[in-house]
Amino acid sequence: MTHDAVKPARGPVSGDGLSMDRDPAGAANVPHAGEPPAAQPLTDILLRPAARPSRPPEAPPEPVRAPVEITIDGAAVAVPAGSTILEACRAKGIDTPTLCYLENLTPVNVCRVCVVEVTGSRVLVPACSRKVEAGMDVTTDSDRVRLSRKMVLEFLGSSVDLSTAPAAQGYLDRYDADPNRYGPAASPAKAGGRDAHEAGHHHPPPVDAAQTVAQPVKVDNDLYIRDYSKCILCYKCVEACGEDAQNTFAIAVAGRGFDARISTESAVPLPESACVYCGNCIGVCPTGALMFKSEFDMRAAGTWDESTQTVTETICPYCGVGCALELHVQDNTIVTVTSPLDSSVTDGHLCVKGRFGFAFVQSRGPRTGA
Repeated sequence: MTHDAVKPARGPVSGDGLSMDRDPAGAANVPHAGEPPAAQPLTDILLRPAARPSRPPEAPPEPVRAPVEITIDGAAVAVPAGSTILEACRAKGIDTPTLCYLENLTPVNVCRVCVVEVTGSRVLVPACSRKVEAGMDVTTDSDRVRLSRKMVLEFLGSSVDLSTAPAAQGYLDRYDADPNRYGPAASPAKAGGRDAHEAGHHHPPPVDAAQTVAQPVKVDNDLYIRDYSKCILCYKCVEACGEDAQNTFAIAVAGRGFDARISTESAVPLPESACVYCGNCIGVCPTGALMFKSEFDMRAAGTWDESTQTVTETICPYCGVGCALELHVQDNTIVTVTSPLDSSVTDGHLCVKGRFGFAFVQSRGPRTGA
């Protein structure tokens, strides 16, 4: 015995094929909205649809996170679950040093200057990535913490040029670090010398001087330079070029140990690499290893003066995304462009046009015409 398949009920269909039960013009400000669907002219349905909202819908509110009770330097603190120790310290007003951390990047905890002491932990823990736990007892300024930070800063200061890293210079003073105690700096490497080092091959370090990453500046394009004698291997540029922002993956860490360095694929010049010149690596570099060519040239000429610069906030004129820009101006000339980290549009990141496309503003020829 067979049964006919049960078909879902269907409302009447008008002569133009539209269901008479569906009202495609349900908004009150649409013509014929109060009439039955079959009575609405097809031209009104197709050419005069319901009005769209005048503003985009708001994002759903962040879920409320339960508070977690911890102790920092002997004081009880309540912070939302999932917070890091660094966030808890900042909420309490404790100035914890950081070099590789940035709010718009994934913490990689490689610089080790943010380490703190946690009761029950065998080793010091990085505050930038360690999540808080109920009952955690944190000490941020013990002798052990201060000694660790001092040694890290001395290692950095003895091997890297920190002359354009004011934050690092301040940390050296705070912890009374003396990089010179490791001896005079070794001779700089020749151009391309460090790039030629192969991982796994031992390169004897100098015995009478402090080994350094000093090397000639890489100038292979008109937008930005790479001075890896100032690189502390914080990985920020790699993160910004990769998954955290641009997803270009034009640079990565090559080598091992003291030979580790930031490099393009096979150490090719930037114009031959996958670089799209967004400049997001410049925006996150904490030491000046990556720098606008305009700033580099002004520093070389002795005309760079941040104390006289003004910052004007505006919107990028190139497309409809509406990226927030900060124009750094000196002597009525735009010298660099950044974007605020707290911008909901950019999170501090830009494209090549927003970052470098300001040269036309400087072409101020004489006005002509009426």
